[in-house]
Amino acid sequence: MSKTTRATQFLTQAKVAHSVHSYDYAPGGERVGLQAAEALGEDPSRVLKTLMIEIDGKPACAVIPSDRELSMKKAAAALGAKSAQMMKPADAERMTGFVVGGISPFGQKKRVPVVMEAGAMDEALVYINGGQRGLQVRLAPGDAATALGAVVAEVVA
Repeated sequence: MSKTTRATQFLTQAKVAHSVHSYDYAPGGERVGLQAAEALGEDPSRVLKTLMIEIDGKPACAVIPSDRELSMKKAAAALGAKSAQMMKPADAERMTGFVVGGISPFGQKKRVPVVMEAGAMDEALVYINGGQRGLQVRLAPGDAATALGAVVAEVVA
């Protein structure tokens, strides 16, 4: 497995301090973030999942703890939209250039609005997908939010 992806290149170019961690990805898992947390021996609140959503029909990204559910209403409000829904997996892959299970908010083909769960800012370090199945990057949540130009808001249900 390559530890260099568009996501890690993005972080390096943005001069964001991070470390790269790999684990054995089990395909077919519905809960990729929880699987990653278990494999890394981390609390699920520190392993964030990347969700591709559509706000008022336009692509966006939400980054939330892997053990929580996204509130579409809160995500839409945080990004100044009226409505939000999950993006179809095929659309998410086409939009980001990453495969489902390996979608990172960093280094996507096209920059989209990003919202990060405010509660994640309480952690010293978090893990976020590194752009490949079985690859996570560990970094300070504030650095991630800054690099992404993310809106930080309470968006979990």
